[in-house]
Amino acid sequence: MSKKKEKKAGKRMKKKDLVKVILDLFHQKPSEVISLKRLFEQLKLTTHPLKMLSMDILEELKDDGYISEVESHRYKLNSYGVELTGTFQRKSNGKNSFIPDGGGEPIMIAERNSAHAMSGDKVRIAFFAKRHGRAAEGEVVEILERANDTFVGTLEVAKSYAFLLTENRTLANDIFIPKENLKGGKNGDKAVVKIVEWPDKAKNPKGMVIDILGKAGDNNTEMHAILAEFGLPYTYPTAVEKAADRIPEEIPQEEIARREDFRQVTTFTIDPRDAKDFDDALSIRRMENGHWEVGVHIADVTYYVTEGSLIDREAEKRATSVYLVDRTIPMLPERLCNGLCSLRPNEEKLAYSVIFEMTDKAEVKKSRVVHTLIKSDRRFTYEEAQEILETGQGDYAEELKQMDAMAKLLREQRFKAGAINFDRYEVKFDIDENGKPLGVYFKVSKDANKLVEEFMLLANRTVAEKIGRVPKGKKAKVFPYRIHDLPDPEKLDNLSQFIARFGYRIRTSGSKADVSRSINHLLDDIQGKKEENLIETVSIRAMQKARYSVHNIGHYGLAFDYYTHFTSPIRRYPDMMVHRLLTKYLDEGGHTVTEKKYEALCEHSSAMEQLAASAERASVKYKQVEFMTEHLGQIYDGVISGVTEWGLYVELNENKCEGMIPIRDLDDDYYEFDEKNYCLRGRRTRRTYSLGDAVTIKVARANLEKKQLDFALADKDAD
Repeated sequence: MSKKKEKKAGKRMKKKDLVKVILDLFHQKPSEVISLKRLFEQLKLTTHPLKMLSMDILEELKDDGYISEVESHRYKLNSYGVELTGTFQRKSNGKNSFIPDGGGEPIMIAERNSAHAMSGDKVRIAFFAKRHGRAAEGEVVEILERANDTFVGTLEVAKSYAFLLTENRTLANDIFIPKENLKGGKNGDKAVVKIVEWPDKAKNPKGMVIDILGKAGDNNTEMHAILAEFGLPYTYPTAVEKAADRIPEEIPQEEIARREDFRQVTTFTIDPRDAKDFDDALSIRRMENGHWEVGVHIADVTYYVTEGSLIDREAEKRATSVYLVDRTIPMLPERLCNGLCSLRPNEEKLAYSVIFEMTDKAEVKKSRVVHTLIKSDRRFTYEEAQEILETGQGDYAEELKQMDAMAKLLREQRFKAGAINFDRYEVKFDIDENGKPLGVYFKVSKDANKLVEEFMLLANRTVAEKIGRVPKGKKAKVFPYRIHDLPDPEKLDNLSQFIARFGYRIRTSGSKADVSRSINHLLDDIQGKKEENLIETVSIRAMQKARYSVHNIGHYGLAFDYYTHFTSPIRRYPDMMVHRLLTKYLDEGGHTVTEKKYEALCEHSSAMEQLAASAERASVKYKQVEFMTEHLGQIYDGVISGVTEWGLYVELNENKCEGMIPIRDLDDDYYEFDEKNYCLRGRRTRRTYSLGDAVTIKVARANLEKKQLDFALADKDAD
């Protein structure tokens, strides 16, 4: 910048001149983020009026899409060209948006300019000329890659054609199906349909039926529809099952000879009462030196499933088992997960084990990872193990009590180190043989659950340390870690503001341990209070999601520097990857593997885990709505669990079912949405409905197709 311009900037200055010098600064540094303070310094803006004027200009440039505010008072030039590539996001109201590949503000794409792009499609857009004071707009000029072309819905069949009616909010139009593409589908059937074309001038896409799921409303049909909606498999390939059937059951003598034999050591499994896939067992015995030898024995799945085999390729694709309300969709064929690999009592089984030498104070003196042969003595349900811990009476009571005492010490150490104690209950259903929900109950984690959890955490951490912790100057070999990043600072600030309304406080800065201790203190304080579930939910949302990666950053929530998944290879593909690499590195002293390949597998596994979790939530939601269809018109107490511009979400105290009071039903006033304070406020009466408020509702409607409950305020109709 010239000396003349610099001089000018410090004194009085016209707005158009200041606009020019500000724009010059951004164009000189097109890729840099410029803070307000730095802008004042660089342009020598020393007077208060000039500083205020420059802030007004920055706001105008931001409104015009010329610059973007990446953080509070930190700006960057929006160096968009005429065209841009990114991801298209479809909205059913026609206000679609485009997310640029390199990040940045979403760009509005009107329905007429969408070129029939679908949600998640990779597209190229062209910009329109910018209108002053209006958001940037564009037009899709090319669809580069389709994200999804199959949809689930209900068939509406006419004489010579049909339509698929979808509840998918990302598709504004029903799918037209010519009669020859119906595949025998009948009116009212749930079906999976693939879009084959969407002509430019046609309102509706044209499709063909891929699969008929069955009659809408039938339990099997609806569960399969949920899986299909998330692109998850609902059947198991026959060829893969046949491959599993060909695996010999007998363990060869030479395999037994090369393993450590634990068949004579007290060993047991502890699992949910309906579990069939027992992939972990625990053993314990007193050593001659007075210490304890504790074994965490994990099903040796990769002995049976060789890398690259038909079974392995199917497991890799699925990446995880999916647990819906009434069924498990397994990652592996049933013969493996419920048979060969399941650590059933009184059966000799192959295991991959972490063996610990521990003191009474749960100090780990030594550990080793070895292939073993085990024989479980007893299969406990969590309830049975819990009763023994509480009464001191029953099978292997001394062993269980000893392990429980050690688990409690391990847990205490974790929390001292800064682990976060999210100890939530799960909503479960009692269902009949047809899948109909008869009642709701809450699964709470007790000492028996925590005993298993602590030893699994210890095994996972130990395995990760064996590979990840290397002498200084040496590079660790490529390995899949389970990582969890620090909370997002902005979300932590939002949490802090939210809980302040209830009279609570947390630390949002300081060391990792300081922040996590403060969160634990909050979680302790809210126990038993009416706002407990709500604050826990909002706290969890402030956390990052755990994921898989070969780039280790530690696990914030567990306060571990090294952590992986080793203990569930029957139901998680990353555990199978870990087992194979452990064998390669520890037993064979093998070279490191390709980072790129394993990071791609980690990303795929993380994505499939999220999909599975979404399907699980959808199945719970479906069963909640189905359960509440029997309770229409009944009155319940609840808590406002969400506030949006379209209404209030309410969670019922008695059964944790969640429904919505649509804003159209709040007809005593015109309500405005206050996003910052999580509330709706009446313009005339100033009455507010805030997150966490207690309300009494009546169950008004239950729509199974949309998995949606509608509530009405009960006191409105009390008279």
